[in-house]
Amino acid sequence: MPIQTIGILSPGDMGQAIAAVLNQHGLKTIAALDDRSERTRQLAAAANIQDVGSLTQLVIESDVVLSVLVPAVATQAAKQVAEAIADVGKPILYVDCNAIAPQKVINIGHLIESVGGTFVDASIIGPPPRVPNRTRIYTSGKQANQLQQLRDRGLDVRVIGDEIGQASGLKMSYAALTKGLTAIGTELLIAAHRLGLDKELWDEISNSQPELASILTRSIPTMTPKAHRWVGEMEEIAETFKELGLTEQIFYGAAEVYRLVKETSLGKETPENSNRDRPLDEIITILSNEASDT
Repeated sequence: MPIQTIGILSPGDMGQAIAAVLNQHGLKTIAALDDRSERTRQLAAAANIQDVGSLTQLVIESDVVLSVLVPAVATQAAKQVAEAIADVGKPILYVDCNAIAPQKVINIGHLIESVGGTFVDASIIGPPPRVPNRTRIYTSGKQANQLQQLRDRGLDVRVIGDEIGQASGLKMSYAALTKGLTAIGTELLIAAHRLGLDKELWDEISNSQPELASILTRSIPTMTPKAHRWVGEMEEIAETFKELGLTEQIFYGAAEVYRLVKETSLGKETPENSNRDRPLDEIITILSNEASDT
């Protein structure tokens, strides 16, 4: 099936960037923006995503729907698309790109297929793809090869297997390391600040763990406006590990760190208006001071 028109659920920071790349490479992207926020509308307009109004119209016009949402709404969005597929009678390809547990992805796949749609499991590793060769989209499922077309349209799409759940399992395992480490680093730096040991700890980390110092310097400033999304992602990782007979408590703890951050002034910023040049020590001071009031 040639892919010409791609529906985006939803044109947030990641979805908008994916759409922009696809548009630049000759594909058409659309979104259902009825009842969406002004920020979402502005992001869509900036990426030349066309507004088709309703979800039903999006299904009618799309060859593929990419679901790129916060974990908490992934299932509900799939249910709404499934209803539209059933109403329209069009067997479109639905690609779940959300950071959710493999079992949840399997359930969503069954839902989409039960109404005649086709389904691919996908996971996005890396930042929004504004810079080439920094973002990978791993896919799995019997229809995953269809998305290989997008390799010629600016996206690094990689098929890793024919089972639904494989791509999501990879995302859960990888994000457990990267975002789990960021959560641990954030909390320990806040602890050191409250103990009055900021400089001493950072000097030691910089001296004995320079790679870790570099990672935290890069990851924490970009995390704060995304913390609200990462709460759910850590909870999905916890459920994944629990299903595998491993402890889930580590990642519920990480979710609590991100829940703390999201309630601060830094957590209420958006990726577009956050100060990416704000020094790490200033960020930790703000988080420490404001977290104690939440």
